[in-house]
Amino acid sequence: MEKNFSKKKVIVVDDEPDICESVKDILQDNQISVETAENGKDFIKKISKNKFDLVILDILMPGLTTKEILAELKKKKIKTPIIFLTVVRFAEQTKEMIAPQMVDYIEKPFDNSDLIKRVKEALNKK
Repeated sequence: MEKNFSKKKVIVVDDEPDICESVKDILQDNQISVETAENGKDFIKKISKNKFDLVILDILMPGLTTKEILAELKKKKIKTPIIFLTVVRFAEQTKEMIAPQMVDYIEKPFDNSDLIKRVKEALNKK
């Protein structure tokens, strides 16, 4: 029996509006509540005011760097699990250095069914 994800809340952070909307549509089709943020500053503002079960974060965006975003989360003691969206392949060592709350990464372009599978796995761990 499939777990009910309707009470789970995910935020998608990507500077590409098409990616944000695409991921949002895919997750909402699977009864997952989704908000989007178009940059790191917008994301920090939203996550400071709302509780999310998972963050899907583009690793390369203009403005705040990933390192700055993660430092801000640490400063605010926000430990929400993160799935990174990236066009860059990670080495195993890099994963551990990036963020302790990183649970996965998904390479762009992504397969919709793989995205859903990984998001559900991450939400199940919570």
